[in-house]
Order: sequence, then structure tokens, then C-alpha cells
Amino acid sequence: MEKYRKAVFIVTYARTEKGIKYLILKRKLHWKGWEFPKGGVKFLEPRRMTVRRELKEEIGLKPIQIKGWGVSGRYRYNKKFPDRIGFIGQTFSLYAAEVEKQKVNIDKIEHSDFEWVNFKEASKKLTWPDQKKCLKIVDDWLKKCD
Repeated sequence: MEKYRKAVFIVTYARTEKGIKYLILKRKLHWKGWEFPKGGVKFLEPRRMTVRRELKEEIGLKPIQIKGWGVSGRYRYNKKFPDRIGFIGQTFSLYAAEVEKQKVNIDKIEHSDFEWVNFKEASKKLTWPDQKKCLKIVDDWLKKCD
């Protein structure tokens, strides 16, 4: 049976004097490229708790607010990973998290760098189409709200 690991995508943003800035992370574990924070859902863990935990683990920040979208998807891994035995891919649920733009403490095992960027820069740098689609959903919503 093909199994997909449950995960959350977290479009992480901050409101600044220069507009909305998105936090993107430079991935180094499993593949190389840019992404926003994401992570696996632990057994019986509510997804909002996963969002809080992953933000703390991956960037050292607490969310001001979290919004769930009811948007989800899945993708297959392009190879097998030793820490993902039995999984052929990952499902994701989209969340947005507002944080204060401050010092980011990245998880150096998974990521090598981070940047605060505007929508256009984030769209160019993000590696995967699913993440670009999720970014656009959140950006469109933020434009309507402001």
C-alpha cells in the first residue's frame, strides 16, 4: 500500500512598513532549493499545533495568528529518504501564519539560509509549483484584507 506522510505548508508572513514580507527558507536536507516552513503532522496532533511546533522548530518564532485554508494536495518524493521509510510522498494542508519580522533561528539541519521577501521575489525563488500556488492563495487573501 502506498503511504503519504501528512504535513502542513505554512506560508509565513510579517506586516512591515514596506508591505507584506514572506519568509522563505533555503532547504539543504533531502533536496536543495527554496521553500516556506513546512513539516510532518505527528500521530493525533491537531494541525494548528503542528503549525505552532514547526514554526518554533524551524524558525524559532511564535505565530501572532494562524489561518487554515481547506486547501490540500499531495506529491510523490523523487527518491527514497532514510528518515521517511514506508512513505512514497507527502500530503499537505495549507496554513498561513503571521509572525513578527525579527531574528530567525533556522534549523541548521534542514536549512542553510532564510530571506524575508515580497510576493514577486518569493514566487521566483520558491522551488515547487504547489508552494507557489499556496503563496498566491495567501497573497490574494492578504491583498483583500488590507
